[in-house]
Amino acid sequence: MTTTPLSPLSSAGAGTVDAILRRSARRFPDRVALTFADRRWTYAELDTAVDRVASLLAARGLDDGARIAAYGVNSDAYLIGFLATSRAGYTHVPVNYALTGGELEYLLTDSGASLVLVDPAQAPTLETVVQTLPSLQTLALQPAAGDPADGTLLGAAVDRGEARPVDSPASGSDLAQLLYTSGTTSRPKGAMMTHAALAHEYVSCILSLDLAADDAPLVTMPLYHSAAMHVFAMPYLSLGATVHLMAAPDIPEILRRVEEDGIGSLFLAPTVWVPLASHPDLDTRDLSSLRKAQYGASIMPVTVLQRLRDKYPELGFYNCFGQSEIGPLACVLRPEEHDARPASAGRPVFFVEARVVDESGAEVAAGEQGEIVYRSPQLCQGYWNKPEATQEAFRDGWFHSGDLVVRDPEGFVEVVDRIKDVINTGGVLVASREVEDAVYRDERVAEVAVIGTPDPKWIEAVTAVVVLKDGVHATEDEIVAGTREHLAPFKVPKRVVFVDELPRNQSGKLLKRELRQD
Repeated sequence: MTTTPLSPLSSAGAGTVDAILRRSARRFPDRVALTFADRRWTYAELDTAVDRVASLLAARGLDDGARIAAYGVNSDAYLIGFLATSRAGYTHVPVNYALTGGELEYLLTDSGASLVLVDPAQAPTLETVVQTLPSLQTLALQPAAGDPADGTLLGAAVDRGEARPVDSPASGSDLAQLLYTSGTTSRPKGAMMTHAALAHEYVSCILSLDLAADDAPLVTMPLYHSAAMHVFAMPYLSLGATVHLMAAPDIPEILRRVEEDGIGSLFLAPTVWVPLASHPDLDTRDLSSLRKAQYGASIMPVTVLQRLRDKYPELGFYNCFGQSEIGPLACVLRPEEHDARPASAGRPVFFVEARVVDESGAEVAAGEQGEIVYRSPQLCQGYWNKPEATQEAFRDGWFHSGDLVVRDPEGFVEVVDRIKDVINTGGVLVASREVEDAVYRDERVAEVAVIGTPDPKWIEAVTAVVVLKDGVHATEDEIVAGTREHLAPFKVPKRVVFVDELPRNQSGKLLKRELRQD
């Protein structure tokens, strides 16, 4: 691939996500854009680093529009890699860093990735997969502790040599990311997100979440997840904010950073908010700078939310609801709306139109259950290499979410359940069938149904309800151990319940709702 010198005219009209950073760099060149560990990047430095890494990627000789996977934890190198992938005209494929073995191989194969940006900690796992994909190139995101940065993406980013500006050959209608999201089958689907879709979503986030340049946001949730990247990190960079990035959501460190860095905006999944709400450091840390607290990716227990609101009455809480296919933000419950509707997911954001429909597609009356469907420029262009799944999700001009909701007369949505059997554990979707397939590898298992059950830490715990074959014995530990070599850690059952039979209706259909009620 060749790159062309940057022209102010083409940059001003650029519709790619990296152009968002370039515009901020022109407005606020000397303002700090990003902090991570002991490194600080001004907007001008970050934009130049993206140019350097984009040139490095372009020199790899990849095809136009090639997919570049990112397999690592949060870091400045990870974020620069995403922006540089866009600037070089390629498509970014974020990979959950907990994936291993066949799950990782499937995602890399299905996406057709040509290159993987990998962290040192994930390199040994990737190496076992690369042996089966000989054409796959790799590039280290950053060096291992104590090693020089030479030859890594971070090394290119911090290089102080002359950097030539790169003009992305992509346009707004080109793919920026493949966001893989699990459905009810055991195979994830890659939502095809264009640059334009993400740009529209950023505007919705800014307006609906009251994002501001002086918020000093702290981003701790994984950037491979669309919420951290596309609801907070990128919209804040478009505003010229200073984004403080952490590798992982460590609660004592989060509280320390809020106090010492004057953090004003903090998004956490409920799986982090719940233990944070009862952490002893809350009583010793000064959190007076914090003005905005956002939660989402899974259901927040109302009791925990109310405890936090009572303790910090001046803190504004925002419930963020959506899914990867729409960027991911679709609905928001604002701070002033929490008193009347603490369990609500809010109302659709600026660029989202929503309806609640029955199985025939007819709109249901307020107060009745139905599926929420969307129409929005934020939506993906379908699922990568899955035309049948695309056709099923996009029907009659609307995207069918698979979420069962109730809408009140004022348009506020409350989520009832997933229509399909997907478990939301710690904000990550797990397909129950995939876990069931792993349990079934144990020859002692006659039947299994995997459901999500309420859990104080994970919100929903992956739970296997097992019927053993006659005359055999198995323990919970044995069933769990048998799944570990086939599943990522977050998919491994946290509970196993043994029963004599599974509930079914007269036609033989498994009734998972009854299992959840039990």
